[in-house]
Amino acid sequence: MWDDPEPVDVLRIDPLLDALASDQPAPGGGSAAALVGAMAAALCAKVAQFSAEGGSVAQAAALARRLTALAAEDARLFTTALSELDRRDDDFKLGRALEQAADAPLRIAEACADVAALASALAEGASAHQADARSAAALAAGAARAAAVLVEVNLGVSDNDERVQLAQRLSAQADAASRL
Repeated sequence: MWDDPEPVDVLRIDPLLDALASDQPAPGGGSAAALVGAMAAALCAKVAQFSAEGGSVAQAAALARRLTALAAEDARLFTTALSELDRRDDDFKLGRALEQAADAPLRIAEACADVAALASALAEGASAHQADARSAAALAAGAARAAAVLVEVNLGVSDNDERVQLAQRLSAQADAASRL
């Protein structure tokens, strides 16, 4: 699985970093937030395995898969929204595309809040691997905040919009969970 011959195998992510740094609009912040959340979920799975928490292992794996899928979905929806912005020939289509572009980061924020809560719970019971669990919670909280920012930007509406408020609440929940 790992292709690094060093004593500690760490997967090389240069192609992903190159894609994020490219002159293409996607993948962007939403995909990055989702993948950071997925990494946090993978750390939760590691801690849960060492703690013999089978249910938590399954939950963490499901969250990682969900977030990985959301990374691709976010990139696709964002690209569609940009295309509609360029056209500006149908206000309904543009509005719908922007709403969908905000929906993916909202679901990313939700999943990241779940990861942060799981990490927090695992940190309470995993003395030997508490640092990994706490790191996972911090990563998930940061990813949730990044996703919440994208909801706000993609909707371009006031803070009174219920989706913006939900994204902000999810970010706050993730942040609270990370402060073990």
